[in-house]
Amino acid sequence: MRSWQEMNPLTLAYLGDAVYELWVRTHLLELGHEKVKELHKQAIRYVCAGTQAQILHALLPDLGDVEQQVVLRGRNAKGGYPKNVDVVTYRHATAFESLVGYWQLTGQVERMHWAFRQVEGILEEGLRKEIGIDDGEERGLSK
Repeated sequence: MRSWQEMNPLTLAYLGDAVYELWVRTHLLELGHEKVKELHKQAIRYVCAGTQAQILHALLPDLGDVEQQVVLRGRNAKGGYPKNVDVVTYRHATAFESLVGYWQLTGQVERMHWAFRQVEGILEEGLRKEIGIDDGEERGLSK
């Protein structure tokens, strides 16, 4: 097998997509979800392009130089995108998947788990913004 540097970033994203999907499914089971319909509904929240782009943006400040290089390669990779999401969001999601694929191929499991442990907080923050609740309001600090 070629090194990750020689691989097309979309190949890294292909692997990263599978690794992240497996983590999401396992995570949802660990949270106690058991009904297949509910598992599927919840999984969609985690794996949609918008969520993956949010995760990437939250992780960016803590990424090292090589990781940022992987992200740039993934973001700039030439490929199609679905019509139900804008191209920028989709490319950021692809960059996230490329990063996960890179971590998997290079055996950086702890680093990958570090990122995955942050997903719940990122999802909750995104939901609060979506419904218009800021941290001050949540703690009863608003006027």
